[in-house]
Amino acid sequence: MSNTYDDPSFFTAYAQMPRSQHGLDAAGEWPDFQALLPPLAGQRVLDLGCGYGWHCQYAAAQGAQSVLGVDSSTRMLAEARAHHSAPGITYEAGDLTTFTRPAGSFDVIISSLALHYITDLADLMRRIAAMLAPGGVMLVTLEHPLFTAEGREQWVTTTTGERVWPVDRYFDEGARATQFLDHTVTKYHHTLSTLLTDVLAAGLTLTAVAEPRGTAADIAQHADWTRAPMMLIVRGEKR
Repeated sequence: MSNTYDDPSFFTAYAQMPRSQHGLDAAGEWPDFQALLPPLAGQRVLDLGCGYGWHCQYAAAQGAQSVLGVDSSTRMLAEARAHHSAPGITYEAGDLTTFTRPAGSFDVIISSLALHYITDLADLMRRIAAMLAPGGVMLVTLEHPLFTAEGREQWVTTTTGERVWPVDRYFDEGARATQFLDHTVTKYHHTLSTLLTDVLAAGLTLTAVAEPRGTAADIAQHADWTRAPMMLIVRGEKR
């Protein structure tokens, strides 16, 4: 996963975002994500790309037996340890492209807005499936393929003055250089079919797919959320 988040100026800008300051309540996709979470009481939870640790804190508050938050950013982990520590939560530096644990180590594996930094999703899904115990659940959020395809991740204005979301190079999977918080960030575009096929090929049963639009209050403030999907949520189970 990219270490752009360890760049001091980038991290300072990231810290000003509403979701950084207010956590899950400021994340438009959270209601959809929360609704798809299994009961967490007594569960062993892994958060891949844990960032500030908001999801780890939530899992611990729900009674999880243990919570492991993994991130490649030392600044993110420092923030998580400082503000979202609780009994049962452990934070660890780790690269999502290689991270693994013994088979059946976790009952629930979650990831929020980290998978679009991964080039080989098939390998990651195989490792997730292996780390899950039988009956375990994977729940991940990533940027929607229609959001990442063209690369710039910006609305454009047509010659007639209409604002539209550009979709181009959809089937050209791979790296995209985009501007995020005034920094160039590399993300990886994957088609919807590639993503879902990777989940199934790993041996997981696909149990839900969601395209969050936010709450009514979110939509009232950000009407664009109803015009083009920004995020995708995928849920799989190890049956």
